Amino acid sequence: MSLLVTVPTERLAQNLGPLPEGVSVKIWDMRTPAPAERIDIVVPPYMDGTGALRALTGIDVTLVQGQSIGYDGVADALPPGIPFANAASVHEASTAELAVGLTIAAQRALPRFALAQERGEWSPAFTESLADRRVLLVGFGGVGKAIAQRLAPFEVTMSAVARSARTAELDGVGEVTVHALDELPEVLPDAEIVILSLPASAETRHLFDAAMIARMAPGALLVNVGRGALVETGAMLAALRENRIRVASDVFEKEPLPAGHPLWEAPNLLISPHCGGASTAMNPRIARLVRAQIDRMLAGEDPLNVVLPAS
Repeated sequence: MSLLVTVPTERLAQNLGPLPEGVSVKIWDMRTPAPAERIDIVVPPYMDGTGALRALTGIDVTLVQGQSIGYDGVADALPPGIPFANAASVHEASTAELAVGLTIAAQRALPRFALAQERGEWSPAFTESLADRRVLLVGFGGVGKAIAQRLAPFEVTMSAVARSARTAELDGVGEVTVHALDELPEVLPDAEIVILSLPASAETRHLFDAAMIARMAPGALLVNVGRGALVETGAMLAALRENRIRVASDVFEKEPLPAGHPLWEAPNLLISPHCGGASTAMNPRIARLVRAQIDRMLAGEDPLNVVLPAS
C-alpha cells in the first residue's frame, strides 16, 4: 500500500523518521499548488488560521491532521467530505506548564521584579502565594487534567467545572469534585484563582461576561489558556481598571493583540502571546501523532482524534 503525506516544514518531515515502504512525504505549506490530486494525510501549518484549508478544494484528501487542539472555525473552512483530526496529546503538557507559570508569575509578582531588574532596583514585595489557595479549573479535558496534575504539588485546594458533574479520580491528584457548567455562577465566588481551558463554542462564548466576572471574589486571579472568546474583552478591561480582579492571559478575542489596544496598558494584567503549545515539546509530539496516523492508515484502522468526521 502506498501513502502520500504532506507536512508544512522540513523539520516535521525529518522528525517523522524512517517511514515504512510505500510512504512518501512531501513539503507543502498550502500556499502553493498541491503536489498531487490525491493526498492521504495533509498536515496544515501550525497557527496559520483556517484559511489554508481552502487550498484543499478539489483535492481528494483522506485525512487532515491539525497541529492544534482547538478547531474552532475549521468546519466552515474545510471542504465537504474531508475528516479533520485535532492534535490532542500534543499540547496538553506544554499548555499546562504555561498555565501554572502564568499563575505563579501573577501571584508572586514576577513581572514587577523583572521591570525592577531592568531599572537596576532592589524592590522586594510581599506577594500572594499559590500554596493554600482555592483554585477552580474551568474545563477538565486533557489540558484541564494536565493543569490539575501540575498544580497538585503546590498544596492548593482544587475543584473543577466541566460539561457534566462528577467526581473524578486523577493520577497524582486523587479525587477532584467536578461541577456542571451551569453551576459555575454558584461555585465561582469561592475561588481565589480561576483557570480557563475550555474550547470555544457557542455555549462557551463570553462565558465570562460582565455578570460572571462580577461574581468573582475581589482580587481573584483569572488565568486563560483556553480561547480568547471565553472572556468578554470589554468586561475584563473594565474589571481590571476598577482593580476588581487580576488576569493572566495567553489568548484574546483579537489576535495578534493590536498595537495601541487598551489591554496593553491595563493594570493587573499579564499577557503572553498565545504560546501555550509553542515549546520544544511540540515537535516530537506532533511527529509521533502523525506517525501514528500513518501506521493506522496502513493497518486499515480508524485515525485518532477525529473531531470532524467526513460530511
